[in-house]
Amino acid sequence: QGQLVQSGGGLAQAGGSLRLSCAASGRTFGGYSMAWFRQTSGNNRDFVGGIQWTEGNTDYSDSVKGRFTISRDNAKNTVYLQMNSLKREDTAVYYCATRIGSVVENRWLYKNWGQGTQVTVSS
Repeated sequence: QGQLVQSGGGLAQAGGSLRLSCAASGRTFGGYSMAWFRQTSGNNRDFVGGIQWTEGNTDYSDSVKGRFTISRDNAKNTVYLQMNSLKREDTAVYYCATRIGSVVENRWLYKNWGQGTQVTVSS
């Protein structure tokens, strides 16, 4: 399956930026999609956005569209989530995940998950 290791995140002020990384080891990801989800305490793990590894096509939730950007570095087997114009409601634990096939919003269709990274946005 391979392992996903997340880094980045932390504390930012509203209007600021943060970048998360998700490094994949143990396999290559041609034919896979990688997505980002976020979860607040007691709530569902919600789709943020994703990227199809080979084609590079991206998809975003309406709540982050225009503010967040997902990219990949094939050589490093790493996906990035660049978060700009952060809002307090972006505060959550962020997870990366992979699946075979296209990006979908259903978290249950993703088999492999990163460990999660806390993002906190203060006003």
